[in-house]
Amino acid sequence: MRKYFLHVVFCLLAGAMLPGFALAQGEVRLSYLGTAGWEITNGKTVILVDPYLSRLKMEIPGAPPDPGDHRPTFSLNDIAKSDKSVIDAHIKRADFILITHTHIDHVLDTPYIARKTGATVIGTESTTNFERDSGVPDAQLLTVLGGDDLQLPGFSVRVIPSLHGILRHASNISHFSMPPPSTIFPANARAPFRVRDLLIEGGTLAYLIRLNGVRILVFGSMNYIEREVDGLHPDVAIVGAGPSYREIYNYTPRLLRALGYPRLVLPTHWDLFNVPYSASQHWATEQLQSFIAGVKAASPKTRVIVPKYFQPIVVKAQAKPAVQNR
Repeated sequence: MRKYFLHVVFCLLAGAMLPGFALAQGEVRLSYLGTAGWEITNGKTVILVDPYLSRLKMEIPGAPPDPGDHRPTFSLNDIAKSDKSVIDAHIKRADFILITHTHIDHVLDTPYIARKTGATVIGTESTTNFERDSGVPDAQLLTVLGGDDLQLPGFSVRVIPSLHGILRHASNISHFSMPPPSTIFPANARAPFRVRDLLIEGGTLAYLIRLNGVRILVFGSMNYIEREVDGLHPDVAIVGAGPSYREIYNYTPRLLRALGYPRLVLPTHWDLFNVPYSASQHWATEQLQSFIAGVKAASPKTRVIVPKYFQPIVVKAQAKPAVQNR
């Protein structure tokens, strides 16, 4: 904690703000990184959630391939490698990285980002094991269980026990049984890791981030535990909106009612994450429409913004704050 405090003091004394923008008191900027990834900042503290930018080319049953994607296709037995050039193009700084679970499309890029930025990685024991096994120093790792409520430099975060949701077996891995959710990424495993090694969930968390007067609830998948989120009343709910949410009973109405009908919902984990950022997301956008319609039906006053990659959404912490998509 002393390290965190000294870091914040240094930033304040140096007048450190992210280059290219400044945020007023009571403003927070949210940028979608694709998949379940987000950058959340008040201009001083930078929080990443599930930052996965490599977008490895893998088969997703039912989703159309990108004919323009000539990258090699990854199989279960291939070594999972981060695309450092893509990460470097978009991630310049991070103070904290919050991880919801240890599937490949959530954690693959975090060791490189953590080593590059010095960010503290917060997650389950499974996450800590993966990060440590991947060369992230212990001083940058913070293990949480769910139920924790942490005061950290520049913000606070409530760690919420959650659920992953339904995983159907992909046609190309039908012979391979997914590890049960309780399976934890092993300690003292040796990198590099294969794609199949990163199919371990390791338990799932959600996070209520309190930053600059704005309350942001972030999910990393298409499920939740209703009693754990009841009464949270976030200003912004970042909600898993991939097609598998339809397999959860009354998913959207139950969630919005429990949260007190937040004023802004941002869908997450809805895009095709096995294609480059430049590829068309037309198929995924069409799939998303039923989720948007469900939000509007359950909570007519809630605004839904479909985020665009790396285009900031600024939220103001006021009684009835204005929301802009910049």
